[in-house]
This record gives sequence, structure tokens and C-alpha cells, in this order.
Amino acid sequence: MVNPAPGRATAEGTANVPQRSATCPTDCRRRLGDALFARIAGPDGPAVRARIHNRPGPRRFGPGRAIRVVHGDASMFVGGLAALLLQSLHPVAMAAVAAHSGYRGDPWGRLQRTSTFLAVTTFGTDEDARAAIDRVRSVHARVRGTTPEGVPYRADDPHLLAWVHAAETDCFLRAHQKYGARPMDPAGCEEYVADMALVATDLGVLEPPRTRTELAEVLRSFHPELAATAAAEDAARFLLLRPPIPLVARPAHGALCASALALLEPRYRALLGLPASAGLDAAAGPLGAMVVRTIRWAMPSPDGRA
Repeated sequence: MVNPAPGRATAEGTANVPQRSATCPTDCRRRLGDALFARIAGPDGPAVRARIHNRPGPRRFGPGRAIRVVHGDASMFVGGLAALLLQSLHPVAMAAVAAHSGYRGDPWGRLQRTSTFLAVTTFGTDEDARAAIDRVRSVHARVRGTTPEGVPYRADDPHLLAWVHAAETDCFLRAHQKYGARPMDPAGCEEYVADMALVATDLGVLEPPRTRTELAEVLRSFHPELAATAAAEDAARFLLLRPPIPLVARPAHGALCASALALLEPRYRALLGLPASAGLDAAAGPLGAMVVRTIRWAMPSPDGRA
């Protein structure tokens, strides 16, 4: 990504303007980037990032792989929010999240753990990726419970894992194709689904989809099980209306929310009590593109692309 050119002074008697115009964009970019990174990566973020990207060793996904393209782009902010909303529509999965994830009491901690897992399994060494997967599987093995309706669940249930995986794969890819800096061609999209299937298999998903056609079929197979429970509606209100962010960030968050909702199929929005709105859909694209471009500008990768 090419950095915006600093402003130039054009009038006499404004000797201080060139220095301020050259400095302010850089300072604003750094402050915004640091604030965003601290939120999604936590206090140990710089050290974790250095280990992920700089530690020598073999990696499952090399440069240019589709999973790296998607997960390294700022469009993940939209895709991640859409995935959370979609995943909440499975009553059993949502019951487990509500009871065990701590998303209300520690929302930033949950985001940081999730973002770190995605980063390690996408960009990290095979050794670090395997360790991260083993930790998640160990946590899943201990999570047990019963829904308010009396349905028993366990977090390592391959069926529930399949839903979570399909929902996030679909949302991440949709967001990238709409808001990504480099939308992929059909072959790249197929490669992304296949890349995600490798991680899903390690997490315990049985026969995850490896093509977009298979992904669509898996999502359709879950339709009879989906419903908007009280827990799902509560999570949607928390994510969309009462996020733990400063007031100054609410407009940008609102744009992200509109963009995430517009990614969801009408059937999913209807279940959440959020029927389709032509006005919302029309505004979501430009608003989402603007916010994603701003995030991408504030948080460039070492190669400047995403």
C-alpha cells in the first residue's frame, strides 16, 4: 500500500505548516494503528507478532497462499463480526459460548485469543501452529454443559465444530471478496476453502468442506437447526448496540456492523430480528469500504500490503 502523500504548504508566511502537515498524518497513523493493534493483540502483541513472523522454521502455508491473503487483510474486521453473528444462530453452540467463553466479562481477551490463534495457524511455524491447536483442543475437551432446554453439549463435538468452521470460512471469504485489498479469482477462493479445511481437520472437524460448493452444502445442512435464542439476541445486541468501546469509535463501529450485517443472507438476518433493508445495504458497501481502508492504512503489514 502506498502511504498518502503529506500535505504541502502553498501560502507565504506559513513556515510551520509543512512540518505539521508532514508529521500529523504519520503520528495519527501510528497512534491509530497502535490503538487497534493493542485491542486485537493485547499487551504481549508485539512479542507474539515477532515470534509468529520472524521465528525460523517450516510453515504449512507459504507466501502467496490464499489463507495468508485473506487473514492478512483488514477486511477480517468485517468478516469476524459477521461470523460471530452467524455462529450465534446455532442454539447449542451459542449456549456453550454464553456459558463458557466470557465474551461479556472479557470481550477483548476473547478477541485477542482468537486473533492470535488465527495468526499463528496462518503465518506461524508448524511447531507453533501445532502447539496452538493442541491448546484449543485441550480447552474444548474440558467444556461441557447443558442448554436451557436441557440439551447436553461438549465443545469438542465434531458437529458443532463443523458449524463454527463453516460459518467463519464463509464470512471471512465473503468479507475479503467485498472489502479486501486484493479480491481473489475463483481459483483463489477455492484454495482458501481448502486451506481452512486443513486447520479445521486438526481442530477435530470431520470431513470439512474443501470447495465452495461443499461449503454452501454444509451451511444449508444446518438450516433446520438454526434459531435465534435469547442468548443469540443478547449477543447481537452486545456486539451491535452496546460494544465496550469509546464513544468516539462508535461511528466507525456502526459502519463495521452495517457492513457485517449486509454480508449475511436475508434468512440469517431475519432470524436475528434484523430484516433486510435496502437503505442499509446500499449504505453498507461504501461505509464498510471506507472503514476497512482506514484500518488498512493504520495497520500496514511489513510489506505494506495489508
